[in-house]
Amino acid sequence: MSNVRLPKPKSVLIIGSGPVVIGQAAEFDYAGTQACRALRAEGIRTILVNSNPATIMTDPSVADAVYLEPLTVEVIERIIAFEKPEGLLAGLGGQTALNLAVALSDAGVFERHPIRLLGTPLTAIKAAEDRELFRAMCDRIGQPTAPSAIVEGETQAARDAAATTALAQIGLPAIVRPAFTLGGTGGGIVVTEEEYWERVRSGLRASPIGQVMVERCLVGWQEIEYEVMRDAEGTCIAVCSMENVDPLGVHTGDSIVVAPVQTLPDPVHQRLRSASLDIIRALGVEGGCNVQLALSPDYRDYVVIEVNPRVSRSSALASKATGYPIARVAAQIAIGRTLREIPNAVTGTTVAAFEPALDYIVVKLPRFPFDKFPGADRLLGSQMKATGEVMAIDRTFGAALNKALRSMEQKGSGPTAEEASWDGELSAIAAHGGKGLKEFLRPSDSRLWRLLAAMRRGVSEEEIHAATGITRWFLAEFARLISIEHRVREAGRTLIGPDPASISLLATAKRSAIGDEDLARISGLDEARITTRRAQLGLTPGYAMVDTCAAEFAAVTPYFYSTFAAAGSPAEAPPVPRPAALVIGSGPVRIGQGIEFDYCAVRAAERLRERGWSAVMVNSNPETVSTDFDASTRLYFEPLDAESIMEIIRAESPEGVETLPAFVQFGGQTPLNLAAPLAAAGVPLLGASLEAIDETEDRVRFAALLDRLGILQPEGGLARSRADALALAEKIGYPVIVRPSYVIGGLAIDFAYTPDDLTRQLERIGEIAAARPLRIDRFLEGIEIDIDAVTDGETVLIPGLLEHVELAGVHSGDSIAVYPPQRISASRQAEVAEIFTRLVREIGVRGLVNAQFIVREEGIYLIEVNPRASRTVPFMSKVTGIPMVPLAVDIALGDTLASAGYRSGVASAPTGVAVKAPAFSTAKLRGVDPTLGPFMQSTGEVIGIGVNARDAIGKALIAANLLPPPPRDAQRTILLSIADRDKGLLAQLAQPLIEAGYAIAATPGTREALAALGIHATAANPIGAGGRDGAPEIAELIRSGSIAAVVNTPSPESGVLRDALEIRLAAVEEGVLCLTTMETAVAAAESLAVRNALASVAIAPLGNGGLRERLR
Repeated sequence: MSNVRLPKPKSVLIIGSGPVVIGQAAEFDYAGTQACRALRAEGIRTILVNSNPATIMTDPSVADAVYLEPLTVEVIERIIAFEKPEGLLAGLGGQTALNLAVALSDAGVFERHPIRLLGTPLTAIKAAEDRELFRAMCDRIGQPTAPSAIVEGETQAARDAAATTALAQIGLPAIVRPAFTLGGTGGGIVVTEEEYWERVRSGLRASPIGQVMVERCLVGWQEIEYEVMRDAEGTCIAVCSMENVDPLGVHTGDSIVVAPVQTLPDPVHQRLRSASLDIIRALGVEGGCNVQLALSPDYRDYVVIEVNPRVSRSSALASKATGYPIARVAAQIAIGRTLREIPNAVTGTTVAAFEPALDYIVVKLPRFPFDKFPGADRLLGSQMKATGEVMAIDRTFGAALNKALRSMEQKGSGPTAEEASWDGELSAIAAHGGKGLKEFLRPSDSRLWRLLAAMRRGVSEEEIHAATGITRWFLAEFARLISIEHRVREAGRTLIGPDPASISLLATAKRSAIGDEDLARISGLDEARITTRRAQLGLTPGYAMVDTCAAEFAAVTPYFYSTFAAAGSPAEAPPVPRPAALVIGSGPVRIGQGIEFDYCAVRAAERLRERGWSAVMVNSNPETVSTDFDASTRLYFEPLDAESIMEIIRAESPEGVETLPAFVQFGGQTPLNLAAPLAAAGVPLLGASLEAIDETEDRVRFAALLDRLGILQPEGGLARSRADALALAEKIGYPVIVRPSYVIGGLAIDFAYTPDDLTRQLERIGEIAAARPLRIDRFLEGIEIDIDAVTDGETVLIPGLLEHVELAGVHSGDSIAVYPPQRISASRQAEVAEIFTRLVREIGVRGLVNAQFIVREEGIYLIEVNPRASRTVPFMSKVTGIPMVPLAVDIALGDTLASAGYRSGVASAPTGVAVKAPAFSTAKLRGVDPTLGPFMQSTGEVIGIGVNARDAIGKALIAANLLPPPPRDAQRTILLSIADRDKGLLAQLAQPLIEAGYAIAATPGTREALAALGIHATAANPIGAGGRDGAPEIAELIRSGSIAAVVNTPSPESGVLRDALEIRLAAVEEGVLCLTTMETAVAAAESLAVRNALASVAIAPLGNGGLRERLR
């Protein structure tokens, strides 16, 4: 390998990762932002291309040129031709960017343009990602791999033959691992032959190169990860070791992960570390790399599972766990810097060629979306299902675990949480001598809580080890927490007693980071009494620094975690200089509350610092920019519960120093729900009024306010009980929409078409609190409008209106939204803006505010108002050029919009059109109905910008993967099953599909309607009809591999609904695009022409002025 150093490039194109999806989330916003900052600090012109408008990474201030465009070979080659970058960086955009680099090479782009791939070479990418090449490389350097076989082939017969041979060679159970995919997409553990063939088929479809590896499943082996780095000189370091609590078989993104490794003897740890460094050397990786290994229970044997030759999800976790800025260093290595030359940004004195030392323990817990999808398959395997994660730091595993549990922000996620059925299940298991325990503790999103429930009832550590394979060390730690819980329960009200034993027990519980709220639940005491008693005893946490070097060197990092192990110790740092404010982040990425809110929190902290204020950030999410050590004046990595926030404020506001004020409007619903307890404790809330929050969030007060102002709202009322709800729905007439108070992402909001539907929804919601009643409204169809605004109480600045493509009823987060509106007249838009302005002034909101309206012929109806940052703030800020978050911060600090040159009303019209489209991850969640409705399903979003609505919608749908694959002989049929109410749009849907070269198959009613329009469609029989008239049954047709997409718009009638559900679930299982609203389907069909003309559609970077700058 040559040691000749290439010259540093003058300009670099960085490829982002696209929308947030399961397996590829906010960690790449963090990585890309770090990379851009590092390269600009080196004097390199940075050009960024990404399709995700919700990120900090795509803010015009982060790179010298930001292209918000679809991530396709055609688009990237056009950007390369125009910008003429000297280097391309693909290692920081996840699997998406890595696959694009390979596709660019295969398309000859590197030959046609004088540009070189920076960092890890293509040969190394292919050797790590291609399962056969990777196995050969491991064999060459003597690193063991699990017995495996490759399945690939040019024809279906060849693939079937390879799969048959692999099954005979490897046997069952096995793991199917597709090549070049993210989050284990398409793969999984298979136990039966039926599962095997289904997974091989889905894996081959998911792999861009049509290849899967079938690997022996090493059940019960431990999974260990090393985050390693290498530079062009060959210097290698291991940044972090990580250990999965779950044995092999659960995707690391879905497992509890602990850093550093806790359970291995040092010689074993050193052997695995050396293996990881051997692998990165053999591959020739230049930058960051994640190595995953499996270790036998007796520690004698290990095998290499896989390698990610790029910055990954684990890299973000390792960075935050150690304080070592992996993405930043990887970017510097990519342009030719060496580890011995790169300064350590954390200590300010050492260099990057060192391995961090940790004097604390880090625990990561995954956050699953099953609260949104109760019908999904909740069992875990090698295909990732978590949408996000939380991380906690403390001096012991038990304390870090409890802090992580408190960070989950999910019903039923506390350390004592149990489901009602478990008591009976565990009693039955005990009665049968433990039979059924293995089934009860199968890997699932609730496995940790099930395990704790079993321990509470006396199931031994040894029995649990036999059932789960979880290491005994972890089980002993769980048992220690249960022991403390038992002691607190026995102590009851004496927990806050004056005797030494009570004081000691309270201190022990707090050193294990059991929250006051949980202690109150266990002991039967009031939470406030526990908090008061702690204060009397001086039992408050100390704050320790994350410094990468276990205090060996002085550190300049402002990164802290709380620990009761340091209670009473001198503070490691004085309070931040005043003036100062606390910005509360948004916690784990989840459906309904994603990185849009991290964008807002980061921009708020940035603006505070520009104004000369100290910005204190608190968050629990290791994936995000907000938890980067340099995103704020000081960072606290803590749960976002009232206790943790109040302790931070106490630590930052000692006697004689003014109380640290807090912002609650930038982190979504999480900080908003903290507003009342913070205000009650005397914490000043900047730019937020508790009165305004209550008036908009409380359905009773909100309805009364609208009546008073004469603003239309759908006919409805409030229900404080199930009987109320059913009577009210009967009175206003079905269909109705049910909305609980204080929710995010439409959680528990749903339609009811019949009393039976409503009864089922009420059961899912559970008990209705009298203080937080349900709002039940008549469901109205119409054009939905979203408005974001910033206000100082007098001036109400509206950057623009967003018009939904789908009719009302689809959650705003799942709709395609167009700016500026295309269908609503200017006079109607002005009317919406006037109603909104009047309402905002009446509420008295200061800062950011969002509202949704339905525009109908007879009037404009208000649906809801949110007095906080919304999901669309980053999108609107970028396309309008109006810095909404900085303006909201300025208002909170006492400025007016008029003083900044703004006036009330809608900002001037843009040049061109911008479209926001949702990105879904339902293909990774079996059993989930992809039908769009009032509860949010999408995990991310993309943007399309064009000179007109057609181009913008087309680019957005390309970026969101909402178009069928181009027609080819084996797969060119679009299956249509359309509800009667949507058949009026059939011609608009079918004609562009036929012009694009697709064939159409249809269910009987849809086929008849098409025939009446003179459009031919082949027959597809309803489910259960068999092969009647020689036509295939729908599910059989979908599974045949010939279907490119399904359009199925559901009807409310129950029989039709069941049949339609089967169609949609079959499509999801087969990885076939399934569209469920007619408006989306028509938009997709019309966008096919844009895809075909992508080489000539206008593209341009987006500057600070948004769309007002010309497209070229």
